[in-house]
Amino acid sequence: MAITIPDDYVYLDYAATSPLCEEAARAMAPFFASGRAGVSAQGNANSLHRPGRAAFAELEQARKNLAESLGAARPDEVAFTSGATEADNAALFGIARAIANKRRLQGAKERPHVVVSAIEHDAVLAPAKQLAAEGFEVTRVRPDRQGFIEAQALEAVLRPETVLVSVQVANSEIGSIQPVAELAALTREAGAFFHADATQALGKTLVDVAEWGVDAASFSAHKVGGPKGVGALYLKARTPFAPVALGGGQELGRRSGTQDVAGAVGFAAAARAAQDGWEGEAARLRGLRDRLYAEACALDGVETTVKVEAGSQDFLPNIVHLLVHGLESETLVLRLDALGFGVSGGSACSSQSLEPSHVLTALGVSDDDAHEALRVSMGRFTTERDIDGFIDALRKTLDWA
Repeated sequence: MAITIPDDYVYLDYAATSPLCEEAARAMAPFFASGRAGVSAQGNANSLHRPGRAAFAELEQARKNLAESLGAARPDEVAFTSGATEADNAALFGIARAIANKRRLQGAKERPHVVVSAIEHDAVLAPAKQLAAEGFEVTRVRPDRQGFIEAQALEAVLRPETVLVSVQVANSEIGSIQPVAELAALTREAGAFFHADATQALGKTLVDVAEWGVDAASFSAHKVGGPKGVGALYLKARTPFAPVALGGGQELGRRSGTQDVAGAVGFAAAARAAQDGWEGEAARLRGLRDRLYAEACALDGVETTVKVEAGSQDFLPNIVHLLVHGLESETLVLRLDALGFGVSGGSACSSQSLEPSHVLTALGVSDDDAHEALRVSMGRFTTERDIDGFIDALRKTLDWA
């Protein structure tokens, strides 16, 4: 049975996914003609005939545009993937295994060492767990209580055997923005490579892979107004990499499989739109975030999970994370949904789990409090009126009989 969504429903779960933006929709429209009309617009970018060459040209222009938006030095440093999960997997497996194999051939006996933060997305933590099963030594670095990975904490675990460090740019639950450039510099001094999951950062804070000094970074189209099922892996030139997806050798051998040209074009258009206006949009969202924190925490039983000062640029401008004492996350989400507001209890990728968020437990939040978490995330179409309505709905939820 189809679920009907009212026209006045207010979506406040942009960290899970964002609505398709106009720029991406316009860019992709020519690729969706049906029947014979779609033949020339939907060629395989790896074919030699004219439809194939036309698709290839569109793909490479999208790659060039996206590389410019990300601050990459060259278009060929960007490989398209099916999303950030694949990009994260490819980065961890591809870089760690490539370096480990090279060291084995050179006679190294030490177990190769990988470092990840304890608040990474599961798309990083799960590959790290698999690498541990393959014989790598894996260290998880814990954040401080506010969700930041401190430079001294990373420095303390780096060693000669370290081959890869993976620390996200911004956390999808609490919104903390990591000092990526500083962490990448420490990693480079230790002789290791650095990967950053930048999925939540694009369009919300400064994104420049060259300025960060990272060797690899992962991105997702649908987090920034692009289509679902498309992502990208930035790989700095000459970064060791053993591909995970094998087959026809597409994407310069880094990711086999016929490319989604329409998706790549939509991703590039959405990324450009987000990056071109990110500072003004971030300032607008920051105002909404600060207001929402202040008014929500004025209600009995509601407190912030982390301390976010008004105007702070150390946290994403679009994420508000609350602890609502006395109500479980699932109850909060369903009650607010019934009142016409879409929010979440944490990362959408683990929303079916009964376990408390690993991000919150890493901060030292108790299991009971972690089960009372509420995440509100805003985006391009969020208005002051939406915040008015949400505060009223939250008040009604707390007074629910």
